[in-house]
Amino acid sequence: MKILGICASPRGSKSTTLRLVQAALDGARASGAEVELVDVCGLDIKFCNACQVCFKTGECVHKDDFHGLYDKILAADGLVWGSPNYFHTVTAQMKTLIDRMADAIHCQLLTGKYCCSVCSGGNNYDQVTTYLDGLMLNFGAFVTGSVGAAMSQGPGALEEAEKKASMLGKSLAEDIKTKRDYIEQREMQKEMREYFKKLVKMNKESWEHEYEYWNRLNWN
Repeated sequence: MKILGICASPRGSKSTTLRLVQAALDGARASGAEVELVDVCGLDIKFCNACQVCFKTGECVHKDDFHGLYDKILAADGLVWGSPNYFHTVTAQMKTLIDRMADAIHCQLLTGKYCCSVCSGGNNYDQVTTYLDGLMLNFGAFVTGSVGAAMSQGPGALEEAEKKASMLGKSLAEDIKTKRDYIEQREMQKEMREYFKKLVKMNKESWEHEYEYWNRLNWN
């Protein structure tokens, strides 16, 4: 059982979001998971240029650190996504990573994985966790839950959030072990899966890689 933590705070070791990601990973490790932490801000990941080459070939034109991280994402059983709230959304580094994963959403490549999200912010951390959780559902993954710290409430807010993040990590590991079925989420995933299958069929002449991928699955 492999769980990957992805932190997108540019504050490095001073990051409160990093503390929440680490707490979730510590909880998962205590439940028997093999965990790894990745600092997205320390990687060279270029912006998506919307060339759609990945739709056609399955390969990105950029030669950078995205590929190694993408391989880890696809190999993981579970994912912990962490970003501070920067102007009501994730950081630029997190958004850049997400934008490079267009092939994954068209092919629903996170199907069968479990995810959770953490965020620290002045107040409305749920703007980020709601975004990330919804995104993971769109990618085909189940969402175990989320935790946030409203730093405007003082130092105690972070300490309490760390405890909750640790419990969330344990829950994430348990979901993976038991292959928990979130029925309502599964219905949402089914709708998204049908949507992207139709989209790929509509573009089969130019999105050859994705069309062949769904063909290998017999469009199921």
